[in-house]
Amino acid sequence: MNPKPTILVTGSNGQVGQEIQELVKLNPQEFSNFNFIFTDRSQLDLSDNNSIKAFFQKNKIDFCINCAAYTAVDKAEEDKENCRQINALSVEELAKECQKQKVVLIHISTDYVFDGSKNSPYLETDQTNPINYYGQTKLEGEKLALDNNSKTVVVRTSWVYSKKFGKNFYKTILRLASEKPQIKIVSDQIGCPTDAKDLAKILLKMVTKIHQNPDFKNFGIYHFSGNKIMSWFDFAKEIVAENNLNCEVLTILTSEFPTPAKRPMYSVMGKNKIAEDFSLV
Repeated sequence: MNPKPTILVTGSNGQVGQEIQELVKLNPQEFSNFNFIFTDRSQLDLSDNNSIKAFFQKNKIDFCINCAAYTAVDKAEEDKENCRQINALSVEELAKECQKQKVVLIHISTDYVFDGSKNSPYLETDQTNPINYYGQTKLEGEKLALDNNSKTVVVRTSWVYSKKFGKNFYKTILRLASEKPQIKIVSDQIGCPTDAKDLAKILLKMVTKIHQNPDFKNFGIYHFSGNKIMSWFDFAKEIVAENNLNCEVLTILTSEFPTPAKRPMYSVMGKNKIAEDFSLV
């Protein structure tokens, strides 16, 4: 009898990592065919190549869901070394070790690999052109993952938020709207907010599908996001209404709200490929 396959989840203290942990905890029957190892930096330091090698030698891993990432988009413009280490160089070493051990790597990437100049949903085959350093490092990480492990799935997602875990736009709006009578939110950046819980479900379903199909060949890049197309302003209004907060949400243009890192103006991604290859979405 074959032992249960083991799924390693890196970056388990982040919002997606914590949502995966909660899903597994709340649905033990659904995921009873897998063993899980959840790691944060204290257990697996991805910036240390020896740490990665030692961990994979000590543990028999079958799937790795890499939730570890440097996500402070504005801070990345100055903190370039750390950002590139986590989003690119560590991914390269992780992918190399996965290749050695025949591990399937599921790596999370971002809509920020695009410049936002399109006005129809981005496809996986569209030209990338990041306009901030965070996006550059995530694109480099994608390429390093795919180049160094033949069994890599890259999942690009957008505007990720968790209602329960981590720091994110949803929680920031909750806090600001409970403290102030008015808030101003950018209305000319368009995208699709993605609930980290939904992303966690999709990642686990992808692993299950690949595990159930030993001949799976459709590795590569996939897009997944929430279904609603909206601006940050629209999203803020929805959050305020959902939580019955007494706060007026006003619009502001990107040009009136300068930030260290430029953001794409349009970040909607097409999801036909993930629907076809994984029967998901």
